[in-house]
Amino acid sequence: MKLQDAQIKLDNIINKPLGTWVESNQLDNVIVNKGKTGQLLELALGLNLSNKKLDFEDGELKTCKCKRDATPQETMAIIQISNHIDDLLNKTPFETSMMYNKISHLLYVPICKESSNPKEWFFLPYKAINLEDKQYSALKSQLEIDYYSICQQLINAIEHESGEIHTSNGKFIQIRTKDSKPYHPIYSNKYSKYISNKNYAFYFKKDFMKYLNTL
Repeated sequence: MKLQDAQIKLDNIINKPLGTWVESNQLDNVIVNKGKTGQLLELALGLNLSNKKLDFEDGELKTCKCKRDATPQETMAIIQISNHIDDLLNKTPFETSMMYNKISHLLYVPICKESSNPKEWFFLPYKAINLEDKQYSALKSQLEIDYYSICQQLINAIEHESGEIHTSNGKFIQIRTKDSKPYHPIYSNKYSKYISNKNYAFYFKKDFMKYLNTL
């Protein structure tokens, strides 16, 4: 499915409470399982729940818990880095990186969960972002700056600090731990050693979503 095709289906459920288009049994554990609303959205759009590299043929779907006015209430995971660590440590060019592949064409859909009743939750108007479009050149430039800054921060942590990576920040993106027991330490072939005791992931910071709200 193309990202543009999903937008047509998405238009039919924006601002509509989940209880009006989702079966009650599908909302079981939705408060505990933070990712379930995203899964419900995928199913509503006709996507299969899978571990594909991209949700769409030409892009990625991202959801984020927000207030009614679309103010983000949490960060947004992008991709875990263990399988790509040496690409980052070797500063693979931004436009050929796994990061760029995941974020270059986004369908960003905020969800309002202010009510204690999940049936009253609803998805807010979305943003379709294509970093190849000239109108997003400033955003693309900042993400590229962030990417290379984070790559260098990882290198500095290994070569000049503790020998292990740690939370590293840019303006719109960051790397921090994302793992659960049993933990998955990251091994670097470049340095021939483990450089963390847990897996890490790229995240969009709240400032990224706030910026999207200004577009």
